[in-house]
Amino acid sequence: MQQSLFQRLEEIYPELVDFRRDLHMYPELSFHEERTPEKIAQYLEALGIEVRTKVGGRGVVGLLRGGKPGKTVAIRADFDALPIQDEKEVSYKSRVPGVMHACGHDIHTASVLGVAKVLSEVKEQLAGNVVFIHQFAEELAPGGAKPMIEDGCLDGVDVIYGAHVWSTEPYGQVSLNEGYILAAADEFEIEITGKGGHGATPHQTVDSLVVGSQLVLNLQQIVSRKVDPLKPAVVTVGSFHSGNAFNVIPNTAYLKGTVRTFDADVREMIQKEIAQIAKATCETFGAEAKVNYLQGYPSVWNHPPETARIERIAKTLLGEENVTKMVPLMEGRILRIILKKFQAPSS
Repeated sequence: MQQSLFQRLEEIYPELVDFRRDLHMYPELSFHEERTPEKIAQYLEALGIEVRTKVGGRGVVGLLRGGKPGKTVAIRADFDALPIQDEKEVSYKSRVPGVMHACGHDIHTASVLGVAKVLSEVKEQLAGNVVFIHQFAEELAPGGAKPMIEDGCLDGVDVIYGAHVWSTEPYGQVSLNEGYILAAADEFEIEITGKGGHGATPHQTVDSLVVGSQLVLNLQQIVSRKVDPLKPAVVTVGSFHSGNAFNVIPNTAYLKGTVRTFDADVREMIQKEIAQIAKATCETFGAEAKVNYLQGYPSVWNHPPETARIERIAKTLLGEENVTKMVPLMEGRILRIILKKFQAPSS
């Protein structure tokens, strides 16, 4: 049966390419998806699969009931695009100015729909059920996963599998690993309020720009002096805006940055340290700090039994030389294999 399933996937490959290219031509940004979930729902319904729409907002969930008793396995894909101009010249180039599928979500969607079609043709032979989860708004935190889970997309699910295309990996190769694989991705904003004035009389001001510069340096000590060196962490300030005139000391400065961690305890500690350091640094110079910290999704933990299963199947199909171990990355993506309680073991 397994071999016939893959043969069938090869047969419908042109259909999946057409579906993917259609999505590529009409991409939709996070929380603005309308045409895409409608097309997904129509495709699943045509297969005779039970479909729920507007799950958690704009999500789509399909349920394929197998003909034999067994566990319920979920397969997950995302379908939102990015605010990027598509500059390539191909027939399926994005027709929406400033929006394109630059992260492969169109491929994820088409691939999972292909699996849905092939499995629906042999549903009487399936032991258990298959849930097809199509998530909206993956590119923005907190995104669509949380409201979809709250709306029951994982109810009754025993295990869930997800995959992500990766442009740096060679064509035809699968990379995976058990345990932590992608980091939690948090955001922070710090508003520094001082006292502006003329650039020629700095002694009469509280220079928010200088305070902000000192704060950027102080934040770098969190990872180097507060975090266990055996536990990976990143604190990066990626945006610093203050003032707009060469001879005026600005009243305010704004910092934005990201925190990447695997360990939940390290994540909580860094959040507290950012708030404390911002407050202390600003008070030292007579300024005030307002910190806004947004926790994104937690780090991705791939459970060993499910990872081993995928590795075994991938080696059978592609050969051992085309299946490699993926080094854990500090990038954050909603790519996970989750089992039982849908969370990583506590540290």
